Amino acid sequence: MAMVLARLAHGYSAKTLASRYSLEPYLISKITNMVTRLLATKLYPEFIKIPVSKRRLIETTQAFEELTSLPNMCGAIDGSPIKLHRIPSYQNGANLYKCRYGFPSVLLQVVADHKKVFWDVCVKASGATDDATHFRDSLLYNRLVSGDVVWDKAINIRGHHVRPYIVGDWCYPLLSFLMTPFSPNGSGTPAQNLFDGMLMKGRSVVVEAIGLLKGRWKILQDLNVGLNHAPQTIVACCVLHNLCQVAREPEPEIWKEPDENGSPTRVLENEKSFHYFGDSLRQALADDLHQRLSSR
Repeated sequence: MAMVLARLAHGYSAKTLASRYSLEPYLISKITNMVTRLLATKLYPEFIKIPVSKRRLIETTQAFEELTSLPNMCGAIDGSPIKLHRIPSYQNGANLYKCRYGFPSVLLQVVADHKKVFWDVCVKASGATDDATHFRDSLLYNRLVSGDVVWDKAINIRGHHVRPYIVGDWCYPLLSFLMTPFSPNGSGTPAQNLFDGMLMKGRSVVVEAIGLLKGRWKILQDLNVGLNHAPQTIVACCVLHNLCQVAREPEPEIWKEPDENGSPTRVLENEKSFHYFGDSLRQALADDLHQRLSSR
């Protein structure tokens, strides 16, 4: 276990650890795969959970409201490419895995709470996939669209029934359960620009959480495992990240992601009712926020 933790924390290759522990590189890889698989399967349900219990939901939404002045926010979503040490060799592999920053990768999607603890993790896409497509392919999206996730905390804002929602940037679709900014460049009304600023303040927790994840588990800066084992290695690091956050371990220097400049995403036909409700809900939240803060 100590050997695997050292590999994940420092990004050592199997070859480097083999000489240090007097073992064959294939054994190092086998042990790494065994431990990360256990972390990603057996411990995942214990340490990565959607905040549905009333106590945790109230704690999370109240903490986000203290940070942003926006009510009933329960998480922030973002995607991050995890760089692959080796480019997949099969035909078109390089193009499929080449991310927007130019290097081969697989895509990680996480939702974080106010403590920078992940409550959902998904690794289902190659690096060339955009954030919205990855989100739509995730189990979380399907559960939210189907109403499978029941958040027992609703409030009334200007006649709108507001259930807990997550926030993301303009690379995600605006939906009733996912709030995104009005504008990426501050071209909205004063109320809309104020809302955007507060929303992005809430979103900053997931950016910091990903930075901590990559700073703490340096193997994710240049993933030197086989492509088949990449998802479980990434998820294992997310489980370990949560363990560290819950235990209040000292936070390392945050890994800085390149600046993001994606374009607003298109709403799909089957999402139009969610988008319509989300659009009116977002405006109500913006008007309510502007009125409350301007009257202080």
